[in-house]
Amino acid sequence: MDHDRQLVSSGSPLEPRIGFSRAVRKGKHVAVAGTAPIGDDGTTAGRGDVHAQTVRCLDIAEAALKEAGASLGDVVRTRIMLTDVTRWEEAARAHGERFASVRPVCTFVEVSRFIDPEWLVEVEIDAILD
Repeated sequence: MDHDRQLVSSGSPLEPRIGFSRAVRKGKHVAVAGTAPIGDDGTTAGRGDVHAQTVRCLDIAEAALKEAGASLGDVVRTRIMLTDVTRWEEAARAHGERFASVRPVCTFVEVSRFIDPEWLVEVEIDAILD
């Protein structure tokens, strides 16, 4: 067992099925997996609303960062995946609300779809602790 490796779960039922963690901390590095807009009740949050879904993704990812001992200020890279990249500004507004002062590198990409067709966006985050 690697004692320098911390696994963080968000409680998603997909984690054990797929065999992944919401986040992994290894030393000073924290990686947050592609995070979907799943509400506390297990259904899609913010149906049809890219901004609301992005906010939900960032809420889940931020909680995972905190559990791993990191904060938004430690974030060095974000990836925003959208099913319709023409709606990037809605996701960018949510990203800017969290990261305007942090300014990590950021990539927006279009994907054909996600596991759940109601998901319009997923977010990945990488952080490095000081």
